[in-house]
Amino acid sequence: MYEIFSELLQKYGVTPYKVSKETGVSQSTLSDWKRGISTPKPDKLQKIADYFGVPLTYLLTGNAPEQKKEKSSELNSKDERDIAKDLDSIMEKLSTGESGPASYNGEELDPEAAELFRDELEIALRRLKIINKEKYTPKKYKK
Repeated sequence: MYEIFSELLQKYGVTPYKVSKETGVSQSTLSDWKRGISTPKPDKLQKIADYFGVPLTYLLTGNAPEQKKEKSSELNSKDERDIAKDLDSIMEKLSTGESGPASYNGEELDPEAAELFRDELEIALRRLKIINKEKYTPKKYKK
C-alpha cells in the first residue's frame, strides 16, 4: 500500500507532511505504514484515497477501472504552466486586495491560512484541468 501512496505523492508533487495536515492522518501513522509496523485502517485509507481522488481499491492494489481513463488525461508541461500561471494570478489578486481583502468571517487571512488556501486551490485547478481535458478532448485525439 505504501508504494502506491509514494507514487501518488510523486505524481501530485506533495509531501507526506502536507497529506497528513490536510487529511488528519498523523505523520506517525504514515511512518508506521511505511515501516510495516501497522496496517492502515479503512477510514484513514479512505481519507487518503479521497485526498488524491482515487478509488480505495487503487490505493490498496494499484489497479483500478479508471486507470486507463486517467492515463489518457495526464497533465502535460503546458497544463502545468497554465495551472501555475492561473494560481499565481489568483493569489496575486488576493494578496493585493484587487477584489477586496481576502478574509473569512470578517477576519483577514493570515499567511499560514493563505498558504493552505493556495495548496487547496492548486489541487482544485489540477482536478478541473483533468476533468476539462476529458470532457472537451475530441474522441479522435484520445488514445
